[in-house]
Amino acid sequence: MKPESKIIKATVGGSLTAGGKTVIFETGKLAGQAGGAVTVQLGETVVFAAATMAGVREGIDFFPLSVEYEERMYAGGRIPGSFFRREGRPSEEAILTDRLTDRPLRPLFPKDLRNEVQIIMYSLSVDPENPIDILCINAASAAVMISDIPWGGPVGAVRIGRIGGQFVVNPTYIEQGQSDLDLRLAGTRDAILMVECGAKEIPEDVMIKALQFGHEAIQPLIDAQLELVAVVGKPKRDYTSYTLPESLLADVSVRATPRLNEILDRVPSKTELNEAVDTLQEEIVTAIAVPDARRTEHAESVLPYTDEQVKEAFHHAYQVVVRQRILERGLRPDGRGTTDIRPIWCDVNISPRAHGSGLFTRGETQVLTLATLGTPRDAQELDNLTPNKTKRYMHHYNFPPFSTGEVKPMRGQSRRDVGHGALAERALLPVIPPVSEFPYTLRLVSEVLSSNGSTSMASVCGSTLALMDCGVPIKAPVAGAAMGLIKEGENYAILTDIQGLEDHLGDMDFKVAGTKDGITALQMDIKITGITPQIMSQALTQAHQARLSILEKITETISTPRSELKQHAPRIIVVKIPVDKIGAVIGPGGKIIRGIQLETGATIDIEDDGSVYVASSDGESARKAIERIEELTETPIPGRIYTGKVVRITDFGAFIEILPNMDGLVHISQLDSQRVERVEDIVSMGDEITVMVTGIDPQGKIRLSRQAVLEGWTLEEAVARDRPGGGSRPGGSRPFNRGGDDRRGGGPRNDHRR
Repeated sequence: MKPESKIIKATVGGSLTAGGKTVIFETGKLAGQAGGAVTVQLGETVVFAAATMAGVREGIDFFPLSVEYEERMYAGGRIPGSFFRREGRPSEEAILTDRLTDRPLRPLFPKDLRNEVQIIMYSLSVDPENPIDILCINAASAAVMISDIPWGGPVGAVRIGRIGGQFVVNPTYIEQGQSDLDLRLAGTRDAILMVECGAKEIPEDVMIKALQFGHEAIQPLIDAQLELVAVVGKPKRDYTSYTLPESLLADVSVRATPRLNEILDRVPSKTELNEAVDTLQEEIVTAIAVPDARRTEHAESVLPYTDEQVKEAFHHAYQVVVRQRILERGLRPDGRGTTDIRPIWCDVNISPRAHGSGLFTRGETQVLTLATLGTPRDAQELDNLTPNKTKRYMHHYNFPPFSTGEVKPMRGQSRRDVGHGALAERALLPVIPPVSEFPYTLRLVSEVLSSNGSTSMASVCGSTLALMDCGVPIKAPVAGAAMGLIKEGENYAILTDIQGLEDHLGDMDFKVAGTKDGITALQMDIKITGITPQIMSQALTQAHQARLSILEKITETISTPRSELKQHAPRIIVVKIPVDKIGAVIGPGGKIIRGIQLETGATIDIEDDGSVYVASSDGESARKAIERIEELTETPIPGRIYTGKVVRITDFGAFIEILPNMDGLVHISQLDSQRVERVEDIVSMGDEITVMVTGIDPQGKIRLSRQAVLEGWTLEEAVARDRPGGGSRPGGSRPFNRGGDDRRGGGPRNDHRR
């Protein structure tokens, strides 16, 4: 028997003044054995989410939550482009959607929960208007809400754009192209939990208004989920609480707190601090913890605390000490005040062969970014469900284990690496010149060489240095800083430029990047149940002050982009050819364009609109390539004089190839100043002669005159003196393309008769 669906609709505002979009929550039809399963729909974009909780894995000392978004190409009516024609490794978009969904959900699970929880999402349908990422957050929240999983939701999520100064909720892809803001926001009824934003130098006060507007916009989505829970929600399951005994917490705190204060008072480096804390932890574990064998032998005389329990209690004591020092005394672990920035130094031109390089060091965090310029063919091809099919600006982030003094297997990029790269990419994208001004593909790679917090923002700063060192005419330098939060009740402190320990033991990681004029990227992760607009406003103000200070350090090293590209960077010249001439340049199977590249050493890319990009680190190579392209695409003009080769002789005249693959007829009466009895008396096959174009008929047949050149006629004189009967060869003498118009290839065809 077909199950009955429960459908709840929510209308979110379309703009500040009017409009509205319907988001549909539905459950009951699909995945009956999951803990909770829903679909969420906007337009024809539909996402499915299922949430399920299992038991506790033995030995687990953390909350094992996994959030997985599976991008299904059938949702867009497409077959995957891979060799196996099925989905494989998640795309970058899918990985970023995973992270976007995980971040607002995770803080709302009970801190003492150790059961395995898994949230899986599929794209069921994707239309060309409505992005799916925001729907995933709402779907995951609704699935957990109606399940038996204990959780502190619901969470609502929206995307906010700004078009013509007006905020728009959940803009379409087309509207996003018109917007100077792309803000994705998730939160509960009372507070904001997650922010992910790209912007075109938006001022801080406008950003605050956007955040407030977005928080208001999520309220109908929260209402809809609560309504769904009232209809079909399951009772929440009981679970074993993994909390530490108060006696253990008190014992460890008494032993650890004085020693931790002594260590922190010395203001040690990260390495020294870690070594001292680890040594103290080991002493306390040895003093309190009971090995398994002793616990069995002396069960009646000792408390059964394990190593793991004591370590967790020590971590709690460490967290309390660090947080109290900040809140009560304004003392950070490295001795800074709450608004102080760590010492900064920068350098450029680190790599002689790279097209640009920038080194940014802030405290114990160091990032080297290297820039590479390529031609349009180097743009990344995207195989995902968004309308974007290529990407000309890429930013990649690498975080090797030695950057934290560790030894770990190298297993490729993690989700965190992808996310940090995307954040830095988003921060710099608004200042990258458009392809019409700078026709290059750009790839930036940030290598984290040393890490003690805020490496993503250091990547932004290193990338600005690398781009200016490369000579890319960016609109303005971009810098970034990470803001932290320590909050206990109503008492809180916002920390500028947080280091690793403050991120680990604090409540917020609020990354803000931008130019001196405004914000270009923003990302917020929190570990508590939400923060207020007041806290966010203060954090943005401190971030603005920090950004200006960091920009000063950057511009002290290199104030503006270099006037010329570095020595080994390719030079790209753009020429325009008629669209109907593209096939003549490419040739059959790309023969001609490959020949030009082989002959000149230049790289050539041709777009469908007739734009030809000629790239070479050698100016002479580019010049030769352009000459060859112009020869292949030039259109004869009446009155212009050409030197061409005799390619065919007939009784009534000679055919001269004046341009590649293009010939015209010199009638026998126009071969010489004197009367000519036989064509062969004047020219032979393969001879080069100079002729004037005297006319081109509507069919493209070209009339030539050698006599006009010999006697110095003007075009008007040549046309007037041309004898009747001087036509062109039957069925020929017109511009032609001997090959097909196969644009898939990469090179020239050299089949003209030179």
